[in-house]
Formats: sequence, structure tokens, C-alpha cells
Amino acid sequence: MKITSEEALKRLSRSQQTFTKLFQHGSLLIEIYKPHKVDLQEPHDQDEVYIIISGSGTFVRGTQRTSFTEGDLLFAPAGQSHYFEDFTDDFRTWVIFYGPKGGESSTTPSS
Repeated sequence: MKITSEEALKRLSRSQQTFTKLFQHGSLLIEIYKPHKVDLQEPHDQDEVYIIISGSGTFVRGTQRTSFTEGDLLFAPAGQSHYFEDFTDDFRTWVIFYGPKGGESSTTPSS
């Protein structure tokens, strides 16, 4: 299976939403996400990874704030408040949900 970012963006455009599901296998769910001006997402039931396709901005996770740009990988554990702010108009990201509801246990310190 292969989904290019161009194909994912076409599917997103057809959905007329800020995100669309692209692939699911077991607990793994992959989406593409492109918020418009404001990110209104709520905490999720599963652990979540973002891989930035394009754009830049600030990622807020709990009380932490970090800048991001194309190619960066960001992590949000299940249930934790997180959102993007001050992002450029060309911001788009892969979203990868995985694992059980409530998230997986960590055996190493997270950053």
C-alpha cells in the first residue's frame, strides 16, 4: 500500500473537512490533517504521532510549547491536551494514532 501526500491532500479536499482517514489496520489509524486558521482538536483516546508535511508553527502539548517545521515528528500521549497554533497557511500533517485506548505505558522517559 502506498499513499502519497498529494493523493492524501486530494482525498482531504474531497471530504471538505479539516482531516480525513486514509488507512486503518488494527489499532493503527492514519489521517491527514489541515486545520484552517485555528486548531480546535480535543485530546484523543490513543497515543498520537504527527509528521509535518508542510508549513511551520508552534505545537502546544500540556504546558510545553515547541516550534515545528516540515519533516518534524511530534508526539502526543493519549488524553493529553495538545494543539497547533500560529501555523502557516500551508500547514499540513500526517496523523498516526496507535495502541490501546488510554495509551501505551512508557518504559523510557519521554521528552
